Amino acid sequence: MKKEDAVILVRPAMEWKEQALNYRKEHFLHGEHIISGSELLDRTESYEEWLDAVTQNANPETVNKSWVLTDTFFAIRERDQEIVGIIDLRHSLNDFLKNLGNCGYSVRPSQRQKGYATKMLHQIICLARERGMDELHISVERTNIPSVRVIVKNGGIYERSFIHENEMADIYKIAL
Repeated sequence: MKKEDAVILVRPAMEWKEQALNYRKEHFLHGEHIISGSELLDRTESYEEWLDAVTQNANPETVNKSWVLTDTFFAIRERDQEIVGIIDLRHSLNDFLKNLGNCGYSVRPSQRQKGYATKMLHQIICLARERGMDELHISVERTNIPSVRVIVKNGGIYERSFIHENEMADIYKIAL
């Protein structure tokens, strides 16, 4: 990745509303109605409600009782401050998340194959270490070869397979 394509992770805020909605729209126009790592940005009509939920879920005192402590970030390209991706870090796994893993991420369709996902996951790995986590489990549909490459580049080791929505998926473990 070129230095001018460096990304930083920032927490969602009101100032990102228009860009976040455009990010979501680009996925939808590309036929993608599930945006991995978005903490349901793809299913929430109101940006304000979504922002409130991700803000509460990032705080141990206000996290939704049916969810887990989760940090959600926009990946912002430094040179032009554009949202190029979204990624989350789930600090623990409950029964629902055991096959989804500690982290989900996506890159906007027009910005793929530029190294952003690899950089985003690397930054989340560093954050997980800072948070005292020992390992990350990340799931990926077997047919999503670009995402498999991102995980392996970041130290992911195949752990097991499962079926998710009639499709084979794999869990990779990244030791921290």
